[in-house]
Amino acid sequence: MDFAEMARLVGQVIKYPLFTLQGRAITLMDVLTFTVLVLATLFVSGLLRRGVERTLRARGVEDPGTHAMARRLVHLAVLVVGLGTAVTNLGFNLSAVFAAVAVLGVGIGFAFQNVAQNFISGLLLLFERSIKPGDILEVEGRVVQVEDMRVRATVARTRYDEQLIIPNSALAQGTVTNFTMADSYYRISLTVGVVYDSDMRRVRAALERAISDLPWRSRNHEPVVLMTAFADSSVNFEVSVWMDDPWRARRALSDLHEAVWWALQEAGVVIAFPQLDVHFDGALHERLDRFPRAS
Repeated sequence: MDFAEMARLVGQVIKYPLFTLQGRAITLMDVLTFTVLVLATLFVSGLLRRGVERTLRARGVEDPGTHAMARRLVHLAVLVVGLGTAVTNLGFNLSAVFAAVAVLGVGIGFAFQNVAQNFISGLLLLFERSIKPGDILEVEGRVVQVEDMRVRATVARTRYDEQLIIPNSALAQGTVTNFTMADSYYRISLTVGVVYDSDMRRVRAALERAISDLPWRSRNHEPVVLMTAFADSSVNFEVSVWMDDPWRARRALSDLHEAVWWALQEAGVVIAFPQLDVHFDGALHERLDRFPRAS
């Protein structure tokens, strides 16, 4: 048997109809093609899942739950495309199935709109890396530290040791202050008022001495003392200091208040408090003097 005759025989075998499916004869070639497409789908899925996991690790995402979710999503997407192609190759008409799935997907989308929104926002945050575990954020007026970033929500802890579950859409679509995005420098400041008859040079010297001795202040930024206002009852000074640990800002602000207080006390400077002077004219004094006084 020569090569041409063998090729003709093999062609007849692989084109021999094995069974009929939806009015179409399924041959051995169709079965082999279906098998190859399924195996190729599984192979591509494995490659993409490993690639996604390497990408997440390269971006600093170490949460196992996030890795597992990303792998499942990639696997599901590849299976839908690959198996859909394989089944279509067998002669199935999937247009009606896809139409039903599309209608069902629209209904599910309306029902789970917030879930889908948070899910997509979580993927954006994971790949943008504008917010990372360990970052110090201000969200809706609260300062929090990010502990864990998941696909639907982010877990953070407040300075009062409360755990918050923040929807990812709030981080992706709202205005969020990230104190540690580019660097960790953080400015704390306070305003103090002294009485008008104070020696302002002594006040400035006392304030500068107080803030220069703070052990936690950043040496990369010089502290600033500014005279900011001639108020009704005081001359106001603003004291600003930088630190490199925003999470300890409340404790540092307490230290700053105490340092300023004791520095002004040692310098003999009086911290002003609100005062109100009332002056009576002469006619009112005469009328008040006519009232009988208690003996």
